[in-house]
Amino acid sequence: MSPTAWGTGMWSCDVERCDKPSVRTDGACILCNRHLCATHVDDPYHKCPNWEDAELWCPAASEAEKREVTTLFNKIIVTALLSRASHLRKGVPCSLAKDLKYDPSTRGSVMGGQNIHVEIQFEDGILWLARIRRVNAMSPPLDLRRYILLSEAATLQFLSSETKIPVPRIFDYQFDEGNPIGVGYIIYEKIPGKPLNWPSATTEQKHKIIDQLADIYIELRSRPFDLLGSLDQPGTSHIGPLAGETHTDYKADGQMRPLGPFTNLNDFLRASIEFTLDLIRRGERYASRPIDAFLIHRFLLDSIPALIRQIQPRGTNSNSQLHSKCYLTHADSKGDHVLTDPNHAIAAMIDWEWAHTAPASLAFNSPVMLLPVADFYDGVTQIGEDEEFFAQVLQDKGHPDLAEIVRKGRVLHFFVFCCGYPGDWEGYLGLFGGLRRALDSGGDGELEWEAWREKMLIVYKEDAILRELMAR
Repeated sequence: MSPTAWGTGMWSCDVERCDKPSVRTDGACILCNRHLCATHVDDPYHKCPNWEDAELWCPAASEAEKREVTTLFNKIIVTALLSRASHLRKGVPCSLAKDLKYDPSTRGSVMGGQNIHVEIQFEDGILWLARIRRVNAMSPPLDLRRYILLSEAATLQFLSSETKIPVPRIFDYQFDEGNPIGVGYIIYEKIPGKPLNWPSATTEQKHKIIDQLADIYIELRSRPFDLLGSLDQPGTSHIGPLAGETHTDYKADGQMRPLGPFTNLNDFLRASIEFTLDLIRRGERYASRPIDAFLIHRFLLDSIPALIRQIQPRGTNSNSQLHSKCYLTHADSKGDHVLTDPNHAIAAMIDWEWAHTAPASLAFNSPVMLLPVADFYDGVTQIGEDEEFFAQVLQDKGHPDLAEIVRKGRVLHFFVFCCGYPGDWEGYLGLFGGLRRALDSGGDGELEWEAWREKMLIVYKEDAILRELMAR
């Protein structure tokens, strides 16, 4: 594979006189708020403690978060926010439910990894939330933050107006930080409920949630799209490029270059993996293991045809219309995207940033929260008990083709997780071993990592990117 004509990096290194691109994720230090290249991300150039050293890292991270949140709160023009909210409700007075002050004891209820929520309380008891994007070294550039916010607003509007899926209703949004409130925001209703904690739920509670999730899948099935991408025009069903950091590059002139939209799964996977391979070549991904990461992703690229053959529907009962369209899917279905009421019913589906449309085999695979975590990361190729129950519920509701997608979905879960996997190396090897076994890759599925690695170094020895990496 020859190097492709991608961009020059999302961020450049913040070290003086260094023009190399910053390593994505690993090169973003929230403690010193800098972006660092593969050369400068570690000692002796970078002295911040590593997250693995909890004794040093935790207090430093707490102080950094306090600085970040305080800076963001100082940008918010509270009087303008309250005036806007009151205007939207035809003059009903309102106030902030809590002062804008960083409070570590309540952080879990007002902020996540990407956003902060400011609660607005009206005199008649109605509660709204202003969803505001956090800004730190882990955040994408401003234009991409705007696009992600735009897509989330478009997605929520589509779901609330075109489906029966419970989501917060949007009342207002602004993406330009030059607006009177001082920050970009989405204002929507606050729906009472608690984020779902799947591991702590009882079997009865899980089955109740799964039954409702099946209804949501069936509802999403009824709203097909022609393209794979993200909703990007609020009030319409227009599909544009994918809204997310992992699928966005930047040209030499600083212009944002998101991937998509696509017409099929093959083109999407191929473009995504080729992009990751170029990031590896440029030093923006897997800077500590570039050759290993290259071998894995080069193998993934070559394995796309085998993957698609495995997940294609079989038999005469499969709905060809289902597999010729794309469907909206949540991009972070680990469980806390579901709000539940006191009766353990789904109150709302939240956090739709990064949502996109995808072919049925991807959109209707089991939610991540149903995966048996230990088995999955150990590379076990069979689906878990919760997934099988989910498939049976879909089948009992008259959708055997959706049930088939779930039952055949493990190989696709492995594949998607392996594409750009950001976690620990041992976990990565477990997933990748499971993928190789699920694909039955020419008898190589049972090879241990080192044996497989040596074989692939020979297979790909003429690849231009590999030769460039090995020459460094």
